Amino acid sequence: MKNPRLLLIALLALTMIFVACSSQAEPEIVEVTRVVAEEVEVTRVVEGETVVEEVEVTRIVEVPAEEAASGEPVTITYLASQDWIKDAEMDLAAQFEAETGIHVDYQIIPSDQYFNVLLTKLDAGEGVDIFGGQSGKSDIKLQLNVEENALPLTDEEWVQRMNPLSTEQLSLDGVTYGLTIWDTIGGSWVIVYNKDIFAEHGLAIPTTYEEFAAASQTLLDAGITPIYEPVADGWHHVLWFPELGPVYESANPGLAEILNSNETTFTEDPTMLLALTQLQEMYDNGFFGEDALANEFANTEAAMASGDYAMTLNRFGLPDQIETAYPEVSADSFGFFVMPLADNQMWNVNPAGPSKFIYSGTTHPDAAKAYFEFLTRPENLQYMLDNEPQFALLNFEGVNAELSAEQQAFVDTYTEQGTVYQTAVTYVNPQWMDIGQDLTAMFTGAASPEDVLSFIDQRRADMATAAGDPAWQK
Repeated sequence: MKNPRLLLIALLALTMIFVACSSQAEPEIVEVTRVVAEEVEVTRVVEGETVVEEVEVTRIVEVPAEEAASGEPVTITYLASQDWIKDAEMDLAAQFEAETGIHVDYQIIPSDQYFNVLLTKLDAGEGVDIFGGQSGKSDIKLQLNVEENALPLTDEEWVQRMNPLSTEQLSLDGVTYGLTIWDTIGGSWVIVYNKDIFAEHGLAIPTTYEEFAAASQTLLDAGITPIYEPVADGWHHVLWFPELGPVYESANPGLAEILNSNETTFTEDPTMLLALTQLQEMYDNGFFGEDALANEFANTEAAMASGDYAMTLNRFGLPDQIETAYPEVSADSFGFFVMPLADNQMWNVNPAGPSKFIYSGTTHPDAAKAYFEFLTRPENLQYMLDNEPQFALLNFEGVNAELSAEQQAFVDTYTEQGTVYQTAVTYVNPQWMDIGQDLTAMFTGAASPEDVLSFIDQRRADMATAAGDPAWQK
């Protein structure tokens, strides 16, 4: 076996010779590489016994053009909203830096301020190297203006391995502009409930709103807050409305299509009004507790682990997150069912999600693309799935997922799926935080359910007009 240290010295020597020769010829750098040494475990048989030993190996890594030109290590800045960057991704970023020398500088902005900060930077031409944003055709066109603000990524190899539904929500006119690494299926927002609390009070999974309200009242009478709802963040309580897109569509087939063609409005739909009226009733009856307006999403695990709350609106990964943070609380203590407002019994699926875009004005395009390539390697996607409790599945081929018994029970129970309306209907997701303010006003008596629908319609019309949407120019 060749001595790897000698190999490293030889490679370094060759590199020095190459650089010296280049400096005497043309100053243009055609190709520059970095020699990386790392230790790996090697298994071999010695005198009939299996021996595992660490061996130092070397490999050559291509240096991004921008680093080669400057001679300095590259730092790429990544602007993202709170809760979009998981610890597992930060671990991978450290591995990426070790391999390439490229440092990823995360700039995390509170969720209620994020889009104001991002759009201000983009409008001023001060975008960072990578920026986060929600995918969805209307969002990436109207809010993010990716045709101007993001680099096309259609020809990147990983695009072929990403779930086609995710790719569709990142593309305009056949051009793909972003990367989604998210649990867009297992990441559906569903009711996570404490099975022990339900059993103790003789409660079953509700299949209608009436049953849901009755169960909540039973819990409230027993001194347990039925639902942990973090209104303070400004975005979470909005989920109760557009996530019910499947039931709106089921009650009025083709509704999304005629909303997008401006042939009807939210105000005219009775099922939407019913859902908002029931949501108002839930707040008025105290099902969210006395502290809902001050509750924060970051405290969800603690709230659910305490046993003071019986339910919350979250995702498949929440039970594992709770057990990770509070080992004395088993993930098996929790189960799942769909939001039953308007008697919904359909699984709400959103193929869109938090996504990554490379700013068109970046000075480090190669480094940013290299980071995307690194994240989407199958082994790194698997690392992301295995080490992020929030994720049960990922939207990429070649990633192995294991569902818990309760997750599988949910999948087996809710076989009928539908697309959420923030994705199915244009001009909804860009006004998410505005809808949050509307719903808070509704909770506090400053607006009615009818007002909320009217506000949504008006903002849709304003955005469509600004975008020059032909459906609003009739």
